[in-house]
Amino acid sequence: MVANQDNLVQRLAFWGIPLAFGVMGLKLLAWWVTGSVALLSDGLESTVNVIAAFIAYFVIRYAQKPADDDHPYGHHKAEYLSAVLEGVLIVVAALLIIREAIPALQAPTLPDAPYLGLAINAIAGVINAVWATLLIRVGRSHRSPALSADGQHIMSDVVTSIGVLIGLVLVLATGYAILDPVLAILVALNIIWQGWKVIAQSVAGLMDVAVSPEEAEAIRAAIKENSQGSLGVHYLRSRRAGAATFVAFDLVVPEAMTVRDAHVICDRLEMAVHKAVPGTRVTIHVEPEDEMAHGAGVELGR
Repeated sequence: MVANQDNLVQRLAFWGIPLAFGVMGLKLLAWWVTGSVALLSDGLESTVNVIAAFIAYFVIRYAQKPADDDHPYGHHKAEYLSAVLEGVLIVVAALLIIREAIPALQAPTLPDAPYLGLAINAIAGVINAVWATLLIRVGRSHRSPALSADGQHIMSDVVTSIGVLIGLVLVLATGYAILDPVLAILVALNIIWQGWKVIAQSVAGLMDVAVSPEEAEAIRAAIKENSQGSLGVHYLRSRRAGAATFVAFDLVVPEAMTVRDAHVICDRLEMAVHKAVPGTRVTIHVEPEDEMAHGAGVELGR
């Protein structure tokens, strides 16, 4: 099951490369036939998408490598590095847009063949929207920060395309050519905000952020429902590392309990937590019942 999920994530990352090249070609063609600075800005962002697609693919391949002596917990965190870089590239793309738009503010011009350019750019935008939605959905469901970040990056490109299309329509409707670069700058500012959010989420992963409140509650419920024979747990903690989730806690058992009986409880709890949050790696430290006297335990019942 996990292998199938990894293969799906890797295949999507791979096919993102030729698709990024195709969309970039369409957008640069739209700029070539119109001369619109907004369309040029959109095309520049797509060049960044190509670089990001290559990075995402190779990082995802690396992150899926099995654990080894140097990385006993796996290589999952590599995906966060890719996601941070994706966020930086989003911001770079936005700055490129602003750089191209500012000179156009001083000498705005009406685009040539605008309707053809609009049609070409709209096709590219639709392709990106469908692909970005798929990447985000699969990235979240398979806990792939790199794939999800790539999808968010492409979705920011979709926002750019929508803004550019609206701007060109306004230019054609009003005759005010300055609206072209003005809207390009507004879109770029929104892209910077989206890039910052991607960076912030990825840095949180690098800092061993805990699981979501919903997952934490599911883990606590699984422990409570499958802790028969123990006295309680304490020091429950979790962390997320890309597609992997790590959970650890101390299990308090009666002093007279044998190692074998304690091991049976641990196995049952590991299976329950894994079922509640698939892919979780559980570490349980068994302690004697006098630990309950310290007030750190959570009574679960025998």
